[in-house]
This record gives sequence, C-alpha cells and structure tokens, in this order.
Amino acid sequence: MPLPRSYPLEGKRVWVTGHAGLVGSALVRRLSQIKAVLLTTTRTELDLRDQSAVNQWVGQNRPDAVFIAAATVGGIEANRTRPAEFLFDNLMIAANIIHAAAETGVRKLMFLGSSCFYPREAEQPIREESILTGPFEPTNEWYAVAKVAGVKLCQAYRQQHGKDFIVAVPTSLYGPGDNFDLVSGHVIPALIRRLHEARVGGVECAELWGTGKAIREFLYVDDAVDAMVFLMERYSEDAIINIAGGEEISIAALAERIAAVVHFHGRVRYDNSKPDGGRLPPPEARLAAGGLFARRPHSDIRVVSGHAQSKGREDVKSSAKYGSNPTRPFAPDTEKSSRRASESPDRERWPGKPASDRKDRDEAPATAPGGRRTPHPGRGTLQPKSHDASE
Repeated sequence: MPLPRSYPLEGKRVWVTGHAGLVGSALVRRLSQIKAVLLTTTRTELDLRDQSAVNQWVGQNRPDAVFIAAATVGGIEANRTRPAEFLFDNLMIAANIIHAAAETGVRKLMFLGSSCFYPREAEQPIREESILTGPFEPTNEWYAVAKVAGVKLCQAYRQQHGKDFIVAVPTSLYGPGDNFDLVSGHVIPALIRRLHEARVGGVECAELWGTGKAIREFLYVDDAVDAMVFLMERYSEDAIINIAGGEEISIAALAERIAAVVHFHGRVRYDNSKPDGGRLPPPEARLAAGGLFARRPHSDIRVVSGHAQSKGREDVKSSAKYGSNPTRPFAPDTEKSSRRASESPDRERWPGKPASDRKDRDEAPATAPGGRRTPHPGRGTLQPKSHDASE
C-alpha cells in the first residue's frame, strides 16, 4: 500500500539549504511545481557553520520544513587533502541547522546522508542497518563521520524531543548543476570533462584513476528528488531510508559510454596506483511499497561544437566551460523501474572560492573517477507509475 500524504508541502515555508548545488537546485525545481513557499540563502547571506547566525535566521524566517542539502563535498583527492575542512564544516552545518530547527518548532526536516558512511566491508547488498557495524572507506572517512553524526542527531531529537526529523541516503547522483571540476567533481561530470578535453586536445590515451573495475550505481537527480519529496510528505520514522535505482555499471563501461558521446576515439589507460573505491553490487528491494515513480528515459546525447546536447523531457546544453551538464546523459543500459526508497518499518556554492574549493552538498562524495558504494534501496521499492511522476 502506498504511504498516505501526512504532511503536504504545498503552501508550506520550505527552506532548502544548498539550493545552488546539484540536489538543492533540483529540490527547488520540484518544490516550485507543488507550490511550496521557498526559502533559500547564499553563503554571503548566511554562513551555515555559524551557530548564532543560523539560530537568528531560522528564528526570523520560521520555516515549516527544512531539507539539509548543504555540505562540503568532493571526490577522493578533495577528501584526502582537506580532512579537517570536510569534518568540521559538515559537523557544524548539520548540528547548527538541526538544533535551530528543533528550537524553533520546525515541523519536518530531512537530513541527506551519504552512502559513503556505510562500512567498507558491509554485507551485500548494503542495508540501512549496517551503519556503524564496521570501519569506513578510508577515502571518505572524515566526511562519513560528520554525516553519521547528523544522522544520530536527527534520531536523538526524535527520541528525546519527539521531532519529526528523517534521514534519506541517496546513491550517487548526476544531472543539471553538477560539478565538472576534476578535483572536487564527482564521477560522471569528471569523466565527461576529462574525455572531452582529451578529444579536443588530440590526446591519444586518456588516463583515469583506479582499475576501471569498480562497480557503481547512478541515479538522475530529479528522480532522487521526487523520492525525497515523497518521503518528506509521507515518511515519519526513526530508521534511515536509502534512495537508489537498482542498476549497476562498471567505471570502465561508463567511461566507454561517455567516450562515445564526446567522440573520444583514443585509448583509456587506468592508473592502478590511484584509489579505486569499494566494489558493491546493485541494491535489491525487500518489500514493495506501491507504484509511484518511473525513471526518466535515457537520452539521445550528441556533442555539437563542444556542447553536449540532450534530448529527453527537456533539452539542456552544457557550456564548454562545464557550467552545467546535459540531462540524463549516462545511465545503465536497461530501462527498468527505477525509483527506490522505503516505506515505514514495523551549497550553497560558496562565493569567492575556486571551483575546486566549492562547497556544495547535494550528493554523496563520489570518487572521481574511481568506484564508490551502492546502497540497498531500503525496505521498499517505489515502482513506476508514470513518466512525469507528480507524487
């Protein structure tokens, strides 16, 4: 049975933190469609690491609901070279927003976790219960610690104060607004840029990190956001919820597909001395929750004068400087039911910094371009209903 809508967001004052990032901008698009009253802040307006400033802003603006999509994120190299920043920033962002929401009576809050906080050697496929049952993946340890703290803080406020704070854990996402920086960017945009630049530069052999054997799962960001809004309106439990699509692809296969799209006809060499990430199989569902979503169809992508053009529900051109990315460019070959989440159980872009230092929470920090982890979709499967899911 589908979950009933217990907290409709239409007409509610909804604060989307990290609204300029990948997930945040998708949330803004989706919430606008359902006529929520949107609240957003830039870093110049509000430093989310400043507890006093956050308390004051929330007290003055009184949001009804909050999506915590803000964080400091990046790929393997960014995590390796900036551990203090990844730990401190994400601890403060989560703690400040969650505490302020609790103090001011925010009715509903969703904290976005990360699939990287599951144990490196977790039983496959990864289920929500595996959190804190083993050591983290070393390449994401600092970020993972902070995200787990956010999860536990939401659960603590629910347990002690009865706050309706929930946690959703998306798999690796891609879509409009992605980050194409080679240091801080995630897998798909980093591969797009590297292979496109190899073609433009006439390079015969492009070098990528890892072995290419790592298995990943990717979900189009608007699909993930549909699930987030669905959960925000319907889900009210202590247990965390994975959002995943249920299909896998190796980094090597992904690179081949991207190379074809950008017309790179040279060779790809993998640098085995660089991290590869964990090899995790695709998620599997436990319990059907009802027909709700359908994945956007795979796009017909072509490159025109250095611009990637996508044909699908919308046409989006990515700038030659990678200011935005094509819609739904690379997905696994099958077109199965896609949106995964669970039923109840028994960036801000920070002004003044270069792209490599951009803080932009909207996706779990994926390796670029190595492998990362694929979460189990949870206790339920949100099955296809229509192409333009409106739930």
